[in-house]
Amino acid sequence: MSFDTATFAAGWQAALDFLAMGGPSIWAIAALSVITLALILWKIWRLAALGAWSGGRQVTAAVGLWAEGREGEALRLLAQRQTIRAALTRAAMAARHDATLDDDAARDETQRVARDLIARAKSGLRPLELIATIAPLLGLLGTVLGMIAAFQALQAAGARADPATLAGGIWEALLTTAAGMAVAIPASMALTWFESVVDRLRLEMEDAATRVFLRPVRSGADALRAAAE
Repeated sequence: MSFDTATFAAGWQAALDFLAMGGPSIWAIAALSVITLALILWKIWRLAALGAWSGGRQVTAAVGLWAEGREGEALRLLAQRQTIRAALTRAAMAARHDATLDDDAARDETQRVARDLIARAKSGLRPLELIATIAPLLGLLGTVLGMIAAFQALQAAGARADPATLAGGIWEALLTTAAGMAVAIPASMALTWFESVVDRLRLEMEDAATRVFLRPVRSGADALRAAAE
């Protein structure tokens, strides 16, 4: 399939004409659309890197081994895992094995690690939330400014006013509202999806950490020997 320069030029010119009709607001909304797409793609990659859709079975298996008292096998199973679930489960097991920490201190340390990991999983959600909020407002602002300009032109025309000119000004102004919604709706949908993924991760991490703390840990030389097996 050959590249059609004329078609590309025509499409590019149409896009520029559309942006020119909307005024400054449409340019801001266009910039937000690019940022939104970049944020969504980055967030999908980020969650995949944190193991949002993988690694759950290994953590479940490791917690099962831990519950059976096979601590060394559980630690080895998670040793090379880089997912967010594995990181918290390792932290919980390490806190349980730390002889300098009592039960409450071990739980506090696990919670500290969990907060840091969840914060990493939530990174990027606040900008999406902001875009979903301000994109419709920018569209409304563009519409209001366009309506003001249209009615100013109508007043200046006086008795010679052409209703078609007013109608054209109004529909051009309404373009910004449609553009703002077109950006806000995907941003809001992506934000809701990402929040559901993070909530699911948080619940699974809490469950794994709780199961680690349910079983009394071996003490002294038994714990060291089990970790080294």
